[in-house]
Amino acid sequence: MRTANSGAFELPLAPAGSVLNLSGMAWFTDRHCFLLAVTFYGLATIYSVFLWRKGFRRDEWVNYLLLAAGVALHTLAMLKRGLSLHSCPVNNLYEATALMLWALGLACLVYSLLPRFKFLAAFTAPVLFTVGIFALMPSLDPPPGPKPDFSNWLRSLHAATILQAYGAFGLAAVAAAMFLMQRHDLKVHKLRALLSLLPSIQRLELITFRLVAVGFGLLTIGLAAGSQLPRPAGKLYFSDAKVLWSALLWLVYLEALLAYKISGRSSRRFAAGVILAFVFLLLTFGVTNYYSGLHN
Repeated sequence: MRTANSGAFELPLAPAGSVLNLSGMAWFTDRHCFLLAVTFYGLATIYSVFLWRKGFRRDEWVNYLLLAAGVALHTLAMLKRGLSLHSCPVNNLYEATALMLWALGLACLVYSLLPRFKFLAAFTAPVLFTVGIFALMPSLDPPPGPKPDFSNWLRSLHAATILQAYGAFGLAAVAAAMFLMQRHDLKVHKLRALLSLLPSIQRLELITFRLVAVGFGLLTIGLAAGSQLPRPAGKLYFSDAKVLWSALLWLVYLEALLAYKISGRSSRRFAAGVILAFVFLLLTFGVTNYYSGLHN
């Protein structure tokens, strides 16, 4: 063993080429960072229940800071995983789900800085926590195989826009839930609706529509970019399970937008449809990814 003479005693030196670990950071992996992030999402969820029970008349900054801490740890987890792979971390279901949740959490933090959207975090935290628990299942993160090539900018565009579309749809579902909650309180003449600091019912309706429209645009770009990516000989783009599922989502959100703006669908039915569409997205995302030859 190599040693260094310090005068009174000798200190062992690490072997050449190894990394001397004095702080235990090797133990602090990206999975541990993500686990801590989900823990903070859980704490934010618990505090969200407190805000709901008090009619959103208490300090919401505690909830925001809990969510911000979770997103910060989540960002660290994604950076660690990405640096270890030297590529965008979307190689398996765990990484894809974690990246989708990160986009949703980051978007929520940005919107929550606006005065009338400070309580958005109270509705987003439960989504981040429940889906984060699902993503922590060991079977979703198998040992890495050969590293995929992410040098193609079109592949990065495809992955980024698709995941950002999912985040927009998630925020739209949150805004739709807030809209239905406000509408119910006004209908039954609850005082909470008058004292609440939630955005007005008209603004929530407009936000829901705009978020769905943005998500639909991003999904369209992502599908178009994906159709230009190289694939195995004889493999049709729209024969893949994940592509067909994405096309179905595209049709569902297109129908919701057209029915709302052209056919006069009621605001309540539109909001309920947005929530159901996102629930369908969450429940079927893993199944379609598993059976996808192009994405699995």
